[in-house]
Amino acid sequence: MSGVWVFKQNGVVQLVESPGSDCFQGSGRRKVLVHVPTNEVVTSYGVLERILSSLGWERYYDDLDLLQFHKRSTVHLISLPKDFNKLKSMHMFDLVVKNRNMFEVRDM
Repeated sequence: MSGVWVFKQNGVVQLVESPGSDCFQGSGRRKVLVHVPTNEVVTSYGVLERILSSLGWERYYDDLDLLQFHKRSTVHLISLPKDFNKLKSMHMFDLVVKNRNMFEVRDM
């Protein structure tokens, strides 16, 4: 992972990948989320929800446009787009940060 974290005016942090990184050189490589203990690639929200549930995350049903998960022992909230095909690397890295040593983002 190469790039720069940029703070936008609305307070949101976004990873802007370096021009020299693979995604800008047309390599066609995409990122996948991997559950480290099982080495399983997360291929759907069903798989992800099963893993998050086993880690103590609970699903929120308040917002119809997002999938949201909360862990009672933390202040963290995971918000994901409703459509799994719209899951981007920034969402994957959010999962990695909030679940240390449980997930990795890898190039496919």
